[in-house]
Amino acid sequence: MRILHTSDWHIGRTFHGNSTMDALAEVLGALTEQVRENAVDVVVVAGDVFDSATPSGAAYTLLGDALVSLHETGARVIVTSGNHDSAARLGFQARLLREGIHVLTDPLAVGVPVTIADPEGPVHFFGIPYLEPAIVRQHWPEGDSSGRQLRTQAQTMAHAMDLVRAGMREHEGRSVAIAHCFAAGVDATVGLEREVRQGGLDVVPLSVFDGPDYVALGHIHGRQQISERVRYAGAPLHYSFGEQDKPRGSWLVELDAEGLATVEWLELPVPRRLVTLTGSLGEILAADTVAAHADDWVCAVYTDAVPQSEPMRRLRESYPHCAMVQHQPAAVAEVEEKSYVQRLRSAVTDADRIEAFLEHVRAGHGPTEVEHELIRAVLDERVRAEALV
Repeated sequence: MRILHTSDWHIGRTFHGNSTMDALAEVLGALTEQVRENAVDVVVVAGDVFDSATPSGAAYTLLGDALVSLHETGARVIVTSGNHDSAARLGFQARLLREGIHVLTDPLAVGVPVTIADPEGPVHFFGIPYLEPAIVRQHWPEGDSSGRQLRTQAQTMAHAMDLVRAGMREHEGRSVAIAHCFAAGVDATVGLEREVRQGGLDVVPLSVFDGPDYVALGHIHGRQQISERVRYAGAPLHYSFGEQDKPRGSWLVELDAEGLATVEWLELPVPRRLVTLTGSLGEILAADTVAAHADDWVCAVYTDAVPQSEPMRRLRESYPHCAMVQHQPAAVAEVEEKSYVQRLRSAVTDADRIEAFLEHVRAGHGPTEVEHELIRAVLDERVRAEALV
């Protein structure tokens, strides 16, 4: 059996105020072609289908079009809900969907598989929707196997996987678990979901996922292999500049009669590249740099000593898709290790106070010679004006 593992579509998310709907539709079209070309039997979408608990009508339309297109390839489709999804809204139309499309959003059905057979026998797919402990512990008031109340993501996911393993014992054959969480062992540089907390409470130990032949995870936006059988596919689009160098795609998983056989990465196209350009504003606006990146999403980090006038307007004249601009001076002048308040208190003249202020707001850069002259002229004019009163 061939399974395509994808996740974190985030239908409806914007990129620095720009819609991603058309780009996502293009990428999901390419994913559908991969399903057809590779004779995929089952497509698994591991949560965060939508970016919002209240998706727009256009977001529902895109999801519907994508599911229908995938179904028309002959593949079965299994979708679970993530932390961005409203399980109720995503699952509302589950009964109305055509045969072969399964939307799994009910925590109480975690141990009940969707069973799909191939020539080697049945494969049982156990869908685990995103489990927020404070919300779902009402379903399991008895707590975990030790009788502890479910207070953390790790405890809640461990209990859910216990239910999955109980379901596996009742249903012989190969098995796949689908979950949406932050698993221990994730490389934090791959593009973490923006709401993932870095503390220990939300980290799920790898051992929790023991049992199934393959575990399809969602929640982070970069490809990740936690173990041979536990993986993240990441998001199909780049949703932040921090993800710009990370590949986009999905895992093609093949099960043979014994279980997991092979896993292959399938690259997806990137509709518009993301680049970060660093240098002085003049260097970033140089003709050769513009020619190379005029069609890209651009994050401009300019390193001039002082802030430049209207940098975004000037950048967008050359880079129509400049989405972000940051001022990061190349070098910070060495200043006394005093707080701004301490420097003000030690200042003797008004000119000293102005210099301290400029150093504070310019990351250590004081006034230029021209600014020194202007400050002296203004202060002299003030003294003359006070003398006339």
